[in-house]
Amino acid sequence: MSAANKSQQEQPTQTETEHINDPQDASTHGAEASHDEQPQAQADPAQSTDGADGDDTVTDDEAQALMDDLHQAQQELAAFKDQYLRARAEMENIRRRADEEVAKARKFAVEGFAESLIPVRDSLEAALNQEDQTVEVLFEGVQTTLKQLDSAFERNHLSEVAPAVGEAFDPHLHQAISNVPSKQEKGTIAQVLQKGYTLSERVLRPAMVMVSAGLPDND
Repeated sequence: MSAANKSQQEQPTQTETEHINDPQDASTHGAEASHDEQPQAQADPAQSTDGADGDDTVTDDEAQALMDDLHQAQQELAAFKDQYLRARAEMENIRRRADEEVAKARKFAVEGFAESLIPVRDSLEAALNQEDQTVEVLFEGVQTTLKQLDSAFERNHLSEVAPAVGEAFDPHLHQAISNVPSKQEKGTIAQVLQKGYTLSERVLRPAMVMVSAGLPDND
């Protein structure tokens, strides 16, 4: 190949020379390509914004639900507190009434029994105020007064403890003064010295008795 042909091949064509020598066209093509890609790039932030708004909406709903639960819990707490205060006040009233009843019971425990004894005193005073009375009249008056006293004892559950001779000795109801030789069986009551009394099955005073030691042995 000749040098002229080689030189001719190495020279650029007119079209290639126009593209190379026209930098404005190159920048224009670059701008168009960049402009084509810009809408897609701008669409992405819009999508992320929409996603952020959706997340904010869910968070607001949850916050509102929590506020509703808190409000309901506060209402229930207020109701429970009111019930507690009412119950406490009622318990205080019950305790106060109970204390008053106990105080009254202690103060007026013998009120009923005292009322029962007043007629007995009236009868005794009436018997003493009579002049020129015979022994028979005095005896009848004492019997009437004793009946009134027995009636007062019965109404107030006050009972006699009067064991019979030969009855078995009961340490809960009887008080042994001594052991004496007697024809009664050993360990039984040989003699009653004083009656006892119980109040509603509670011993006020045991009966004082003498207990039989049996018959002495004859040597």
